[in-house]
Amino acid sequence: MLVWRRWVFPILMLVVCGAIAAALVKVAFFPDETSAALEPSASITDPVVVVERGEVVNALSLPGTIARDAAFPVRSETNGTVTAVHVADGRAVTAGQVLFTIRQDYPVRDIDVVAPEAGEISEIAVVKGQPTSVGSELATLTPARYHVLSTVQPVQLYRLIDAPTEALVTIPGGPAPFTCTGLDVDVAEDGTTSVQCAVPGDQVVFPGLPANLEITVGTVADALVIPTTAVKGGSGSGVVWVDAGDGDEPEERTIALGVSDGTMIEVTEGLAEGDTIRQFVPGAAAEVEEICYDDGMGGQYCETGMSW
Repeated sequence: MLVWRRWVFPILMLVVCGAIAAALVKVAFFPDETSAALEPSASITDPVVVVERGEVVNALSLPGTIARDAAFPVRSETNGTVTAVHVADGRAVTAGQVLFTIRQDYPVRDIDVVAPEAGEISEIAVVKGQPTSVGSELATLTPARYHVLSTVQPVQLYRLIDAPTEALVTIPGGPAPFTCTGLDVDVAEDGTTSVQCAVPGDQVVFPGLPANLEITVGTVADALVIPTTAVKGGSGSGVVWVDAGDGDEPEERTIALGVSDGTMIEVTEGLAEGDTIRQFVPGAAAEVEEICYDDGMGGQYCETGMSW
């Protein structure tokens, strides 16, 4: 028994440990050349969407401001001499109120110059006894009219094509929502794009008040709709990439477009219900989602999430 403990068991342990060490060396430094190389089994594919039917509402909600209409000059319509100034600078006037009296040169008679509308008179440019002529400026009238003014991104002009003449105005903390009229889109020389409409005369408003302008351009129901991300173009016509699902390259196809809400757009020609198209224009990055959290102090912390 002593021999087994002193010689046999230790020798067996050495043999077993040697075999294990040899196997590890073989695996680490002499791999089997006949083993097949591992190949990736997954592949990245472009996301697709199916053309479906739905409703599209082209409605813009624009932040704006209440502003007073621009002032304009009150001009003389005759040659003569100012015989009376009936108002003081900075005074409010009503429509038809007499502002000045001019004695016409020929035929001699007194002519009253009246306020064309209610407003505020300023910059009176004449005094009693001063000669005046046709077209000369007598004063400036700031009308008691107001409008809603909003600045928009130039690209939104496409969504304002065929815009209505009215919009819905909401003033936080103000009167009930009301309709403004004479909706007008203007592009200034510096490229600034603005939308404005007239506030009804019976509405009590003040310059500088914030307002929200709701413009409903058009609505379609039961129409073929696709995401705007799938379209290259977007106003009247565009290009999409139709995927047949057989692994071949997608077909580039020109389509006709209708109403858009900025996210979905109506297809009026070129696609059929059930067609499969690429969700994103080739070469264009997918939209990156912004995720916001409460910061615990009454505010928010936002970060850009991953888009896959």
